[in-house]
Amino acid sequence: MHHSTRELRLATALVAAADTLAEGFDATAHLRRVADHCVELLAARAVGIMLIDDGRTVSMAGSSRQEEVALDLLAAQHGGGPCLESYGSGKPVPPVSIRVAHADARWPDFTERALGHDIAGTFAVPLRRRETLLGALNVFVPTLPNGSPHGYGSDVLVAQALADATAVGLQNHRSYTQYRTLARQLQEALSSRVSIEQAKGMLAERWGVGADQAFVALRQYARRRQLPLDRVAQTVIERVADDAELRREAPGPSGRPS
Repeated sequence: MHHSTRELRLATALVAAADTLAEGFDATAHLRRVADHCVELLAARAVGIMLIDDGRTVSMAGSSRQEEVALDLLAAQHGGGPCLESYGSGKPVPPVSIRVAHADARWPDFTERALGHDIAGTFAVPLRRRETLLGALNVFVPTLPNGSPHGYGSDVLVAQALADATAVGLQNHRSYTQYRTLARQLQEALSSRVSIEQAKGMLAERWGVGADQAFVALRQYARRRQLPLDRVAQTVIERVADDAELRREAPGPSGRPS
């Protein structure tokens, strides 16, 4: 089966856009690479990606080619623009002539800035994962792409495919980070519990008391000195704790510290 060069490049770009499960992942650098793929595939002047959370822009990235232009045009959309419109509707904004949009007073700040950068047209697609919207991808072109009787031209569909793959990658990385954080917290909790149990057993054996009494001593000692209980336990394990001070916190026959 014959595949065009563009199809192979698109396949490579889609895999790269979804590949986010790596140590040291840099979201801005990742989005820049996605934008670079988009520039090459669509012969665009520049491409910008805006991440939005709860209606607020949280991050922006531009293609390496004309990066300053891309970031400037994203920043100009604070009062409205293709990114915000696509994010708001959850649908692509089809190719728009900048001059026509400017004459119609559509996105005045953005179109004024785009004309200054000699941008002829633009379109945007949402970054979405099922019902979750993460932002939008904005393409800036020197000439408007041809439309399609079926709704959107092929360039818009290619951009949407890249945006969808990017959204999958970002959500996967978010889940990956959450799971790693949870796993680390559980491991720390387990290690802390093991240390406390070990220290409790050491004190109980050394003092000839019950494990419960040894635990009370550890807890009281930690509370009075505002120290984490596991840190106090570790000093016991390492045999650097002040045994006399700890012993004074052990409950006597009355149940109170002796």
